[in-house]
Amino acid sequence: MNKCPITYESCEGKYAQNGLKYISRNLTDLKDLNYSAEEQRHEAARRATKMSIQGVQPKLSAILNIRQSKFEIVDFKGKYIIKPQHYAYPQLPENEDLTMKMASKCGIVTPIHGMVFSKDGSLSYFIKRYDRTGKNNKLHVEDFAQLARETRDTKYDYSVEKLIKLIDDNCTFPQIEKIKFFKRFLFNFLVGNEDMHLKNYSIISQNDKIELCPAYDFLNTSIVLGKDVEETALTLKGKKKNMTKSILKDYLGLERLKINQTVIDKTLKELLSALPSWFELIDSSFLKQDLKDDYKVLLENRIKLLDL
Repeated sequence: MNKCPITYESCEGKYAQNGLKYISRNLTDLKDLNYSAEEQRHEAARRATKMSIQGVQPKLSAILNIRQSKFEIVDFKGKYIIKPQHYAYPQLPENEDLTMKMASKCGIVTPIHGMVFSKDGSLSYFIKRYDRTGKNNKLHVEDFAQLARETRDTKYDYSVEKLIKLIDDNCTFPQIEKIKFFKRFLFNFLVGNEDMHLKNYSIISQNDKIELCPAYDFLNTSIVLGKDVEETALTLKGKKKNMTKSILKDYLGLERLKINQTVIDKTLKELLSALPSWFELIDSSFLKQDLKDDYKVLLENRIKLLDL
């Protein structure tokens, strides 16, 4: 039996039917990408000036051709983002897919995502674009670097405190969005994602409402970069590491986000309830065993620190 890279369940072919239906109810098969991992990286570099998605990880824009059962790489009007294996950092697609699945388990909204095989047998991560609706409609999205008038070069030069003000100033119902932000911040601390800079938060305008976008770019960067890393990309109470339970719960939750204790307790309970499923996902993921072990050790340490 094989393991489906979309659902992690056992399957006879490359993909479980549940995984294919998760992408589209009309999808019955999924062919390998026409490019190897190296070719995808080359294509991402070649097409970078034509696309609106950039960053450290190589990215390609794609559409899903249901009739031909495959993802097709395109320059414009893509509905999906494809991320191949990185040349320097091991198993980033497997890491990101796992972490995004963990986020879903605690109630964080995530777009449709999973992994697809490439022609060389490697796995690439795919995620559906949340800013595309219908055939040609594009929803208005701004990342927090744009809101703060910062650039790619200064996306780390900001504080969580100032980011909270951006939520207050730009969202239709800021208190609701600040509760979402609180859960996301705690989640990313727990899973070792220390790369949540300004461009990894965005707001979206839809249904006459401006709110936080669905989660994206969630992965455990700590197990990729090594042990001596920061714990948050943006400063919180002037710090990027050595976070404490008091800073995360009392200072961030109560003092800065102005969330009442009942909501804070509810958020922590939701994270606590998801913990067993997180460890199950890590064990069933496509990460190699050493990275699984590192992921679980970091998670256990952060759980103790947060006193969940």
